[in-house]
Amino acid sequence: MADSPHAFHATQENFEKDVIEASFVGPVLVDFWAPWCGPCKSLMPILDKIVREANGALKLAKVNTDEEMALAGSFGIRSLPTVVLFKDGRPVDGFMGAQPEGAIRALLAKHASDAPPPVEPELDPEILGDEDLEAAIQGLEAAIAAEPEKHELKAELADLLVRVGMADQALQLLEDLPEETKDHDIAKRARARLNFLKVAVEAGGEEEVQAAIARDPANLQARYHLGAMFLVGGLEAAAMDQFLTILKSDRKFEDDLGRRALIDAFRVVADENLVGDYRRKMTSLLF
Repeated sequence: MADSPHAFHATQENFEKDVIEASFVGPVLVDFWAPWCGPCKSLMPILDKIVREANGALKLAKVNTDEEMALAGSFGIRSLPTVVLFKDGRPVDGFMGAQPEGAIRALLAKHASDAPPPVEPELDPEILGDEDLEAAIQGLEAAIAAEPEKHELKAELADLLVRVGMADQALQLLEDLPEETKDHDIAKRARARLNFLKVAVEAGGEEEVQAAIARDPANLQARYHLGAMFLVGGLEAAAMDQFLTILKSDRKFEDDLGRRALIDAFRVVADENLVGDYRRKMTSLLF
């Protein structure tokens, strides 16, 4: 069972980096197997084939449970083979026992995005100043007028409009996107930024929110409001600290709001090193 760029041995040491963190970039299948397991041996070539044909869009992590008993135990593995699909830092689906290729492909299809790859702008909008943002907006509007079928450009325009405070126009653009573009990375980023802006505006004044937290440090809704305010105001680390506090305090609060807010923040924050630091902090709380 030789490793490849997209199929590799997973261990306690590399699981967080190569599975949990990697799943924020693309889905990762984790195959819990053992050398003595007959069904494992029949399943593994099927998984290898699917991952090979995905050509980087899917990764396969192989966990030898005889060698990694603690890792298998942390996921409550009781039957082999067990296969778990990870996305955005958490398990989202899976199955036990050998399965036919068609059933595995159907499971993966439920979690796949048909959105085309994002179009890279000539200038990185995350590092533009206010004047450059206005120029970038004008440039995108001209590009859309020339090629109205390029809906990715509309998603990019919506994101820029949020940044200059034109929330209503941005929302209209996002609502008018065709379904196949709504799952685009750029569209997700624009919706996340728009939601943080909406929360920050509706929360009232920062002093009021800070006072609510001072009175009750366990007021997780106020912490979410404060995090949104910080993020809109450019205090990105301070914002994600608030979301981490929510995650640490109560995973069930508002349907795992702390984790969801962090994932949205990862889409918005441009500093990759900062995002990487907080992804690791988040995964340390999840597992």
